[in-house]
Amino acid sequence: MSPGSAYPREQDQASNQSEVAARNPTKRDLLGDAQAEAERQLHQTFTNLRFEDFGPAPVKGPIYEASAGGKIIYFAPQSEHLLFATVYDRNGVNLTALAQEQGASRRLKAIDPAKALAIGPVDAPTVIEFTDPDCPYCQALDRYWNSKLAEGKPVRRLIFFVSGIHPAAAAKAEHILCSPDREAAFKAAYSGQTPPVLRQCAAGRNKVAADAELVARVGVSGTPTLIADGKLISGFQQAELEAFLGRHAKPALAKAATDAPR
Repeated sequence: MSPGSAYPREQDQASNQSEVAARNPTKRDLLGDAQAEAERQLHQTFTNLRFEDFGPAPVKGPIYEASAGGKIIYFAPQSEHLLFATVYDRNGVNLTALAQEQGASRRLKAIDPAKALAIGPVDAPTVIEFTDPDCPYCQALDRYWNSKLAEGKPVRRLIFFVSGIHPAAAAKAEHILCSPDREAAFKAAYSGQTPPVLRQCAAGRNKVAADAELVARVGVSGTPTLIADGKLISGFQQAELEAFLGRHAKPALAKAATDAPR
C-alpha cells in the first residue's frame, strides 16, 4: 500500500482519537477543572478576602476532628497529615473555637468544685484554675489576682494542681495542702518562697494524685488553664480575665449607682 493511500486512514484515526479524548478527558484535565472550580468557589464564597495564589494542598481524603489537651486538631488519614488549624464557615464563625468550647463544657462535668482548694470570698465571681507552683505564668496570674483584690474586685479561685510539668511541683503542692493555713502557704509558694522543709502528709499526697488524674481526664496540657463562665482560657490571658471581671462587676456598679444619695 502506498503512503499516499494510507494518509486518509491515519487522518481518520487521529480524528477518532480526538473525539475519544473529548469524550474521555484525562485525569490531568479533570484535576485542572476541579481546581478551577474550587478557586472560583473560593472567590465567590469569601468575597471579602483577596487571594494571590491557589493550588492543590498536600492533604488528601476526608478530614476528621479530634481534641488533645483541650485543643482541637484535624486528621487526614489518607495522607497521614495532622492539621493544627482554625476552621471558619462562610459567615466568619470560628467553628474550631465553638468545638473547643463545647468540649470544655463536657469536661466541666468531670470537675467537682467541692474537691478544689478554694481561695477567696464565697460570694465572689468564681474561676476554676489549674496551676503549678513553679510555673512563671501561674505566679504572674497570682500577682494579677492580688492586684484585682486591692482594687476591690475579688475572685474565688477553685484550685487544682498540675504536677507533671515541673519536677518539684508535686512536692510544693503537697506542702501547700498539708499546711495549717493553706491559703497563706499558697501565697508564699507563688511569691517564690521555698521553705527549708516541705510539709508532707497522706491527705496532701492523695489530693495531688487525685488532681493529676483530673488533669489527665479534663485534658489540661499547660498552665495556667482556667475555666471562667464555662469558657476555657489557656494561659494567662489578661484581656479575657478583665472581660470576665467586667461582666461580673456591672450588677454591683449598677446597684451602687441606684443606692447613691441624690
